[in-house]
Amino acid sequence: MSERLDEKQPTPEDALARTVAARRGDESVVVRALRELGAVDRAVYRAVADTPTPVLDGPVRRLSTAANHSRLWLGLAAVIAALGGRRGRRAAVEGVVAIGVTSAAVNLGLKPIARRRRPTRSSPYDDRFVAMPGSTSFPSGHAASAFAFGYAVGRHVPGLAVPIRLLAGGVAYSRVHTGVHYPGDVVIGSVVGAGTAAMVAGAFDRIGVVGRGQGRSGDGA
Repeated sequence: MSERLDEKQPTPEDALARTVAARRGDESVVVRALRELGAVDRAVYRAVADTPTPVLDGPVRRLSTAANHSRLWLGLAAVIAALGGRRGRRAAVEGVVAIGVTSAAVNLGLKPIARRRRPTRSSPYDDRFVAMPGSTSFPSGHAASAFAFGYAVGRHVPGLAVPIRLLAGGVAYSRVHTGVHYPGDVVIGSVVGAGTAAMVAGAFDRIGVVGRGQGRSGDGA
């Protein structure tokens, strides 16, 4: 039995479709595509909710919980900083800053605007559940922070790029598996996180260039 969904609840795709329809009409290809994406979003959520996965439920639930308040990423940042030398320290600092900026953008900017309600769970597979957050659903803060950290670490420590991003993908999926997010929430959250981390990386690079330039000027004075 699937987790009950309010079929009348508009998805972000539905809301965007209404906005576009007001300008282009209901028969616009863009409007139809957005509505179909909303239907796919709900259908994938139902498929995950309906699928019994007793072996996966415990590990996925624990992974999701470990990422609460970015504890997983902060712990990894400490290890990378301690063992990774100068490059590891820069990766850790940039990763933590990227998480902070991303969390602010998601929780203070996007969630209050989107205001998507969380799924209403009624699945029999309650071994997979984590506590339902009190915040709104779109986009996923866990996914955003995961991919922000993964981007920052991967660009400084290439050897960790693949495993850290696979771990980020696991955290993102865990939010759907445990029933607290729709797939669209985690997809957009992942994009927002990586995009925000790229902007943070650009700022770090500019600061680094300025700092090195000032250092050279000071040495020659």
